[in-house]
Amino acid sequence: MEKLGMDTGLTVIHPITEQEIPLWAANFVLMGYGSGAVMSVPAHDQRDWEFAKKYQLPIKQVIKPNNDDTIDLEQQAFVEKGILINSKQFDDLSSEQAFDAIAKYLNQKGRGNKTINYRLRDWGVSRQRYWGAPIPVIICPHCGDVPVPEKDLPVLLPTDIEFDGAGSPIKKMPEFYQVDCPNCGAPAKRETDTFDTFMESSWYYARYGCRNFDSGMLNDEANYWAPVDQYIGGIEHAILHLLYARFYHKLLRDLGLVNSDEPFSRLLTQGMVLKDGAKMSKSKGNTVDPQALINQYGADTVRLFIMFAAPPEQSLEWSDSGVDGAHRFLKRVWKLVHNHINSGPVAEFDKAKLNSEQKALRRKTHATIQKVSDDIGRRYTFNTAIAATMELSNAIAKFEANNDQDRGIVQEAIEAVILLLSPIVPHIAHELWQHLKPNSKQELIDTPWPLVDETALEQNAIELVVQVNGKLRGKIEVATDCDKETIETMAKSNENVKKFIGDKEIKKIIVVPNKLINIVVQG
Repeated sequence: MEKLGMDTGLTVIHPITEQEIPLWAANFVLMGYGSGAVMSVPAHDQRDWEFAKKYQLPIKQVIKPNNDDTIDLEQQAFVEKGILINSKQFDDLSSEQAFDAIAKYLNQKGRGNKTINYRLRDWGVSRQRYWGAPIPVIICPHCGDVPVPEKDLPVLLPTDIEFDGAGSPIKKMPEFYQVDCPNCGAPAKRETDTFDTFMESSWYYARYGCRNFDSGMLNDEANYWAPVDQYIGGIEHAILHLLYARFYHKLLRDLGLVNSDEPFSRLLTQGMVLKDGAKMSKSKGNTVDPQALINQYGADTVRLFIMFAAPPEQSLEWSDSGVDGAHRFLKRVWKLVHNHINSGPVAEFDKAKLNSEQKALRRKTHATIQKVSDDIGRRYTFNTAIAATMELSNAIAKFEANNDQDRGIVQEAIEAVILLLSPIVPHIAHELWQHLKPNSKQELIDTPWPLVDETALEQNAIELVVQVNGKLRGKIEVATDCDKETIETMAKSNENVKKFIGDKEIKKIIVVPNKLINIVVQG
């Protein structure tokens, strides 16, 4: 918005320099913020700078950068914190030091005090409806608003009500609202408004922890469960609900009902579900009924798609084809398990006698366990956890199991796939676990999360890409402790690489550890 203003012709006295300064009225100063009058500092506030430039007002620098950087006040305001200059007794103080020093000076002179301006406004907590927590107040014509005595709490809503569609039914029930004043005994009226539902939703997490307690609001069980370790909610909760919950929790703390300062330890704000790029909304008619998809594909497929489609904090673009893709993956897992079961009995494998292919699959299995455990347990990135499990299932499908050692390695890998998928697709995982381990007396839900075998992650050899002039020409396998000269020799000896080197002069060889070798040749 264009900044407009006018000189009132009045002057005021600067509270520190005691010089006269002009008083202007401007359209970007808010009457409702603070006192409604502000000290313009054109050199250090961009809005003030633009206003001063327009009306050719003086721009005086009073803050310089902490370092030796130069600033150009002809181009824009310097809005960072720094060191005071041109400020007489406050020169050379940091912005933080000057804030306190100037506040102290103004207080001593009787010209001002340091205060906190809250942006919060009063919260209208009453609602003219039946359903809600009754407001425990009695309105007496003589005593005014009188709290319901503690011995008469809680106030219970009547249950023999009739809704006629014209407002709250309890406003038409004199047997509910006609009472005597607890103070003077005169005829009075019970408050018929109920609390905003935010009142209940602001402390439910604590009440859930002691749901069987019926002698008050909370008992010590609430302290066992609170604060909540992980709160997951939509963006619409990020302001009002969480703000009210913090307010309410601190109130409960001050009353001695809880002993923690905050209601939630960690917050994950999940994204919205979009359809054709727009937020799903009944008013837009673009909602998708998950029940129809559950009927067609099953709940596991729908859960898998939702968690695989996007990280939880990002918006999810709904795709019917994506649901079908999730269903195809689960069918591949089902087929993978049953092909393994039908291949014959499984024996324990001997770790000391594994060949390179068997070691590679075990390494993939335990690297996947490590990644998925971190993705789910710490990062909450279920999409990457699913992607890693898909990669492992693909690696199992490509592995040729020809003997007992092979089948033992595959058994371990498939068990990992089922366990890692179980939080996301619990029904099919439970079923496959029973098929895979028919003699086990332990249900999948009681089975411990798989642990990483650190020895399986050890690698004696690695595969390196070989490039000639930046283009892939071959791959070599080298020992992990192989020196640079040996790697270069092996790369040059690769049959396909030799074709592209020919009789050309090798200008240099670049070895990127654990990744690639690039042989640069002339021409």
